[in-house]
Amino acid sequence: MAFQPIVDARDRSIFGYEALVRSMDGGGAAAVIAQVRPEQLYRFDQTCRVKAIETAARLGLRERLSINFFPNAVYEPATCIRLTLAAAQTFGFPTDKLIFETAESEQVRDHGHLTRIFRDYHSRGFLTAIDDFGAGYAGLGLLADFQPDLLKLDMALVRNVDADPNRAAIIGGVVQIAQSLGCTVLAEGVERDAEYRTLRALGVPLFQGYLFGKPALEALVPVPDALWAHLEA
Repeated sequence: MAFQPIVDARDRSIFGYEALVRSMDGGGAAAVIAQVRPEQLYRFDQTCRVKAIETAARLGLRERLSINFFPNAVYEPATCIRLTLAAAQTFGFPTDKLIFETAESEQVRDHGHLTRIFRDYHSRGFLTAIDDFGAGYAGLGLLADFQPDLLKLDMALVRNVDADPNRAAIIGGVVQIAQSLGCTVLAEGVERDAEYRTLRALGVPLFQGYLFGKPALEALVPVPDALWAHLEA
């Protein structure tokens, strides 16, 4: 597992780390997932959850841990979460620090099923997140059915927002909708100072991207105070 920091600009803290699967030679998640056959998806999903929790606990993670999951691999939320809960207990990782996120860009076969998963996880005290928001199949329809704790803006929407008034207007609208629904917006894929400053002015509080740290294999990258001083100058 590699870990990438998620930062909270409101108090310059690390909000959490997202766990990202890697191959044994450090290859990216897409290359790993491409090798997973449909009949292996459930086992792969469960294995990644346990590995993320085990590694985070070993590294001494104190902040939140965000884990990606595959809705199409979860046949029954209460049953499929058992191994995750057992792993958290075994490795001593607090379950109230867990975030479960799924990409809006993944074509979910049954949106009602995804909503049930989210509601089950939320009832257990987990935070929930929709990743790649604005780039996928569900969009506002999914948001109308269930309001996750976090909305992660797709990086294609974030890219060059400082020079694109259309993107800025869309993000500003999403921030307003999210606030009215009790969701928090997270901008991912932030790479440049100007992108950060524009997004911050639009009211985005949480950030993830190379500007704050690249995914690090089995390591928790800190965010230096000097970076915050530079960004807020």
